[in-house]
Order: sequence, then structure tokens, then C-alpha cells
Amino acid sequence: MSLFAYIVFAAALFSLGIAGLLLNRKNLIVLLMSLELILLAVNTNLVAFSHGMQEIAGQIFVFFILTVAAAEAAIGLAIIVVLFRVKRNIALEQLNELKG
Repeated sequence: MSLFAYIVFAAALFSLGIAGLLLNRKNLIVLLMSLELILLAVNTNLVAFSHGMQEIAGQIFVFFILTVAAAEAAIGLAIIVVLFRVKRNIALEQLNELKG
């Protein structure tokens, strides 16, 4: 596959992630999934350009991004579980005040 095909694929993933962020402001889980799609698009571009330029640095950087994304997903889901246990709802309109 050519570099252009990877760029088009990453652009499609990025567009889906942005559309998910802009169109869905109600569900926290969908917002987290949209952020993951955006990070996946960035990782795809890094790997594609790293392979195209015959450099390994971009592929190594992807591992760090994946680690941060996994930690973000785990912490985000933990926060959502706690909010659901307390409020019995995860809709963003009803979670306007976060008090300790």
C-alpha cells in the first residue's frame, strides 16, 4: 500500500473522531471512544511516515502514545463507573456539578 492510502485512512479515522466529539455531547463513553479514534489516527500517521522515511523513531513514539491512551481510557472509565454509582446516570447534561 502507498503512503497516500495510509494518510487517507488516518484522515477518515480523524474525521470520525472529530464528528463523534462534535455531534455527541451527551454520552461520556462515546466521547472517550471518539478521543481514542483521534489518537489512533495520529498513530497511523506516525507509523506510515516512519515507515516511509525508513526511521524507527515514529514507531517507538507510537508505543508511548498507546501507553498514555490506555491509561487515559482506564482512568476515564473508572471515573464514569464512579459517577454512575453515585448519580445513576452518565449523561453530560445532568453532570454539571462535580463536587468531592
